[in-house]
Order: sequence, then structure tokens, then C-alpha cells
Amino acid sequence: MKDAPKLNLTKSLQEFEYAKSLIPGGVLGIRRPYNFVPGEYPVYFEKGDKGYVYDIDGNKYIDYLCAYGPIILGYREKEVDEAVIEQIREKGFCFSLSQTLQNRLAEKINQLIPCAEMSIFVKTGSDATTLAIRLARAYTNRKKIIRCGYHGWHDWCVEVKGGIPEKLYEDIHEIHYNEIGELEELVKKYGDDIAALIVTPVGHPLAEEMQEPKDNFLEKVKEIMHKNGSIVIFDEIRSGFRVSLGGAQKHYGVTPDMAVFGKAMANGYAIGCVTGKADIIKKAEKDVFVSSTFFSNSDSIVAALKTIEILERDKVLDNIREKGTYYLQKVNEILPKFAHLGVKITGIPSMSFITFDRDKEKKYKDRRTEFYTQLIRRGVFQQPFHHGYICYRHSYEDLNYTIKSIEESLEVVSEKIK
Repeated sequence: MKDAPKLNLTKSLQEFEYAKSLIPGGVLGIRRPYNFVPGEYPVYFEKGDKGYVYDIDGNKYIDYLCAYGPIILGYREKEVDEAVIEQIREKGFCFSLSQTLQNRLAEKINQLIPCAEMSIFVKTGSDATTLAIRLARAYTNRKKIIRCGYHGWHDWCVEVKGGIPEKLYEDIHEIHYNEIGELEELVKKYGDDIAALIVTPVGHPLAEEMQEPKDNFLEKVKEIMHKNGSIVIFDEIRSGFRVSLGGAQKHYGVTPDMAVFGKAMANGYAIGCVTGKADIIKKAEKDVFVSSTFFSNSDSIVAALKTIEILERDKVLDNIREKGTYYLQKVNEILPKFAHLGVKITGIPSMSFITFDRDKEKKYKDRRTEFYTQLIRRGVFQQPFHHGYICYRHSYEDLNYTIKSIEESLEVVSEKIK
């Protein structure tokens, strides 16, 4: 199998060099080129359409990153966008007081999410997780937090600690997903000073294999925390409105005390949500301060209401689950031929990740780089360090092309990297 031809990225790379004089590093965070394969992936997109994205050099890709998760339906989804445009034109969306639309969305959340009794709407996933932690500490009058998974970029949870005094995260303790013994040790050590545990109900650590709960992990987490008088928070920013309409908590049958949602909730419009037991959420009435100029803006609330309407009406998640199951099955049929590469696909139908087993010589890094280089050259946009998603507008033709591209890319890796 020959190399796929290198993409023309001239405009993207030129724009990136210019951006370095205007913006730190040109672009920030997870969109930086070194989070992909530098020189092989575009840096700037021009537009999106359904399940596709186009870069500024005119290259077209089947997009499985889905804007890091928010695109559950597809890009430029007409019904959603028109509902937002109508709200903007006919009524406006940014006011000194709230519009009643947020009540309609809170009602819908209560109908769908098992733990939901009251809700607070914010703008981002980091807003939501940080507010949930503040509410938990206020409710329990305790300070220590146990975390499991990625929870955003605020001081208490960000992995890169530059500019953050130790005292702002010294009461945060981490466990690994499915490692219930680690939780038991922390509870034994810190006991009644633990306010809450926040956990991603589907395990998706950065650049590592995805995991589902094993040996009743989520049930045991809840049992241990409640016995300790602590709160259980599910971080459903990625899994919410994607694993099921009720979130991963509905899918796995484990109801937390609080949960946070975002991403797929509004098909790309900026929204986050903290929901849960009323006596906890009510702490925001007096004891916990929550305020933002933009939290109550109704453009994203309208988008969320319309997105959820479409998810329910068109049985979107059933469609995604069927496609994802097909995709996982077909990829797993290919992989035994490449067992010598240590390649595997993990995850669930709606969210999955292709990784390479780590080895002492670190050859897995070369395999990973070559594989994702070949994949992007074939017009398949996946990420070397982050799991992908399937959206409603991905077709079986898209999936079959992707499966073929995965096989061809692995053949190149097998030939080039012994």
C-alpha cells in the first residue's frame, strides 16, 4: 500500500505563522497543531456541512471530532439555526432580565435526566463542573474533592498548573477510572472532609483507551460516597444527550446526586447545565453566588430546546447507536490482521478511539503518528489524542469509506514501521 499524497495546506500554515504574532501560539488549547500531526493536519476550517468540514485550502474531511463533541446532529442544522435566527430577529436574546424559555428547558431536563429536580444554565463545561463543585462544598460544608477524568480548565482541575497557586488545588485528589481501591484509600484517609466525587461515567482519559464501568464501578462509587456522607457528581459533558437522552446515568442505571451537561445539548451553541437534587441546587439561592452577563442568553437555550426536540422526534440516538455499532464491528474485523501493531479500538458506539499499545521502545508513537497522517491524507478527520464521535448526518457511505481508509492506513504503518 502506497502513501496517500500529502495535503495542500499552504493557506492554513501561512495563516498560522501570521497568527503567532497576534495570538499566543497562534491558536490556544486543544486546537494547537501539536495536538494533531503538525504539518499534516489543517489549522483552520472554513466551513462545515452535515458530517463534513472544509479547511481554508479547500480540503474536505469526514469529521469525527464533531467540534470536540457538540455536533450531535450535523453542521449548519437548518431547524436549529432557523429557530435561533427567529429568536434573535423577533425577540432578541440578551437582556438584563431572563426570558421564560429557560423554564421550558429546565422542565425538559427534569423529564429526561434521572437525577434532575432543579437546574442552573451556564455557558461551558468548565463553568458547569466548577459550579457543581462549589455547590457540593456549600451543601456538605466540606472542602476535599475526589476527581476521576477531565473536568475542564479552571484552577481546581486543570492539568497544566502554570499561574495557579498550590492552595487552589491542594484539596483535589484523583483516582483512575474503574480503580475502586484508590477511592477506598482516599475515603479511609480523608473521611468526613470529602465533599464530593466527580467522575465521568464513561472513562475517556486523554490519549488512552476508553473504558466502560467494570464490576459495578459506578454503583460502588455511589455506595462508598453516600456511606461517607459525600455527594456523587457525574460529569456528563461528553456523554450527555449522546449515550442516551437521559445521559449515561440512564444508560447504566446509576443516578448521581448532581450531573453536568453541555456539548451535544445544543448542537454547537454555547451552553452548559448543572442539574440534580433540589436541596443541593438550591444552595445557589443564597449561599453560592452564580452570575454572568451571558448565562441567561436565550439563543443557546432555543438551540438546546430545538436540538432535544429533534433528538426525540427523529430517534437520533438510536440511529447513531446503530451506525456506531456497525462501525465498531467492521473496524474490529480488520484489526486482527494488524495485531503485531498493537492497535485497538475502544469505546462505545457513539464515542470511540483508535489507539496503539504502549511499548518500552515507544514505537507506538511512530505508529500512531503514521496512522493518523495516512488517515487525514485520506480525508478522515480523527484525532491522535482524543476519541471521536459519530453524528446523525454521518452516512453509511461515510462509515464504509472511513473503514476502508483505516485498513489502508494500517497497511502503510505495517510496511513502513517494523
